[in-house]
Amino acid sequence: MKLSVENGCFAYKKGSMLLNNINIDARDGEIVAVLGPNGAGKTTFLRCLMGFLRWSRGESAIDNENINAMNERRLWRRMAYVPQAKGGTAAYTAEEMILLGRSSRFGMFARPGDKDVQKVQETLERLHIDRLAKKQCNRLSGGELQMVLMARAIAAEPKILVLDEPESNLDFRNQLLVLQVMSELAAEGMCCVFNTHYPVHALQRAHKALLLDREGNNLFGDVREVVTEANIEKAFGVRAVISEVETPGNTLSNVVPVEVSGVSGTMAQNKTGRRMPGVMAVIAENRDVADRINAALHDYREYIIGRMGMPYEKEGVSIISVMLDAEETVIKAAAQRLGTIPGVKVKIT
Repeated sequence: MKLSVENGCFAYKKGSMLLNNINIDARDGEIVAVLGPNGAGKTTFLRCLMGFLRWSRGESAIDNENINAMNERRLWRRMAYVPQAKGGTAAYTAEEMILLGRSSRFGMFARPGDKDVQKVQETLERLHIDRLAKKQCNRLSGGELQMVLMARAIAAEPKILVLDEPESNLDFRNQLLVLQVMSELAAEGMCCVFNTHYPVHALQRAHKALLLDREGNNLFGDVREVVTEANIEKAFGVRAVISEVETPGNTLSNVVPVEVSGVSGTMAQNKTGRRMPGVMAVIAENRDVADRINAALHDYREYIIGRMGMPYEKEGVSIISVMLDAEETVIKAAAQRLGTIPGVKVKIT
């Protein structure tokens, strides 16, 4: 499945374009991060993407079919939305709220079946919020409600999941949980698009990024080509340092804001850098993920110059060595893609 925006333009008032000539594409298994400062139009973009707002020019499409021309029931069986948690929630219990996410799966006057109820329970457990099942949503904290709204969307079993600042109001643990679940869903084949204020979350989780600024400019592409120190400074007006952090499992990107700056200008993709050989050491704790690893590597087949794998029976893991000849950004992007697969650890040399 392909989600796309072609020449998307939007203005709230005549002559003042908030979003200008946006072109993106996202496919099964991909995560797209939407970043930009306050007022750049991130939430507006999501609303246009889903058809809540009409593009002034251009269109959103699923498999080349204009979203605005699709039957609503058919659209919402393929797409689900996680809004920002705000007040005014009806007095549903958490499990009732999540069950509402299944409404596109049964008729308007039909009752939910055993499969629907089971899916609600599975989703509660997946997000570790089964303790909230019987609590009324209007008595939940903002963070708890955010988790319930995400569970409602996941329970719908969509092909495309759109999330508006899903980490908002969440503590460190639940932020990590949301990001992990999003990565798991993408590894299972779901397409995810999320707004975020955190460039580090984009670098650690997304495959592609759309970066917006307050002047109506935008840049879309591979996350490591878009989310760079230079582009962060131009879009946010903040000088930042991007570094790599070695963990026992993977090498993760980190973004440290240093100071406010007055720098602005045209954002550009970072495709510079000489090609060089690199090796990715991949350890898979579960052999069931072999197909996902192969699918991820397939996207980088033009850069792969060698590959060798073997099981390590003593530890119950598989070890794969992948040799590439590519720019550093490409090698890091390939490693990140593999690292988002549950049970897979990756290191680059």
